Amino acid sequence: MSSVRTAPRASSRAHPRPRRLGPGDRLFLTVVVGIPLLALLVFVWLPALASIGLSFTSWDGLTLSDLHWVGLENYRQIFTDYPPFWPAVTHNVIWLLFTALLPTPFGVFLAYQLDRKIRFTRVYQTAIFIPMVLSLAVVGLIWDIIYNPDYGLLNGVISTVSSGHPIDWLGDPNLNLWAVLVASGWRHTGYIMILYLAGLKGFDPALKEAAALDGANGRQTFMKVVLPAMKPVNIIILVVTVMESLRAFDIVYVLGGGTGSKPGMELLSLLISDNITGESSHIGYGSALAVILLLVSLAAIGTFLFQTFRKEDQ
Repeated sequence: MSSVRTAPRASSRAHPRPRRLGPGDRLFLTVVVGIPLLALLVFVWLPALASIGLSFTSWDGLTLSDLHWVGLENYRQIFTDYPPFWPAVTHNVIWLLFTALLPTPFGVFLAYQLDRKIRFTRVYQTAIFIPMVLSLAVVGLIWDIIYNPDYGLLNGVISTVSSGHPIDWLGDPNLNLWAVLVASGWRHTGYIMILYLAGLKGFDPALKEAAALDGANGRQTFMKVVLPAMKPVNIIILVVTVMESLRAFDIVYVLGGGTGSKPGMELLSLLISDNITGESSHIGYGSALAVILLLVSLAAIGTFLFQTFRKEDQ
């Protein structure tokens, strides 16, 4: 009899009943999950879908009666009759390549060096990360002072070495884009350093020790052991680099004088702003440019992620 009575108790302990959510728990989950989802829908997805729809229209943004369907006319004009478009595409590609090939690897290199417990590591981390604390608009103001042709720091240093006319770093179409890229890379390097350094803190040091026992030097250890093991962080860094490059706006807007059509500094994000918020608003035109930028971003990131996950499946 005792065995018969204890069997149900053992079974109930092995398979406890799930606890039902009370009214307070449901309210808490609704608030915690519902509000972010609602904000994402209202501030991200609805504007994105509205931009796609408006890209097929002609509208000045004043009254709905002026909203007219034009189909693909905006896209046709952008690709054929809009002079700043192709220079902006070229500059966005240059921005992406520059950021991916110089500031991003340099940030990874700094993170790997600082992770080796060198002296004054904290001081170096703080000094390199300080630009990241500042907004891009503030960074633009700082570099605007540095690049000033009359009293700027850079021309002042150059004038002490050689005599000649001051260089107009932001006014010369052959130089201004590269000047802005240097300013943006100064900030981007610290961002990548912190991201990679955070990933290295969770890296198993035993793998480095095993590589050292096998005779690998520092470069071989990083390329053969650390870099493959940091694949999730590498994907995050690549996505951040692509997004930061394609949506560049603040620093160019400040250094370019608030226009998207300044020769040498055209970018897609600035062209969107000029058409939507300019003196003569072309909402449909600006929305079509925004859709093009969205498709370029999705294509760049989607291609990399597809290739990465396909290799993992194989």
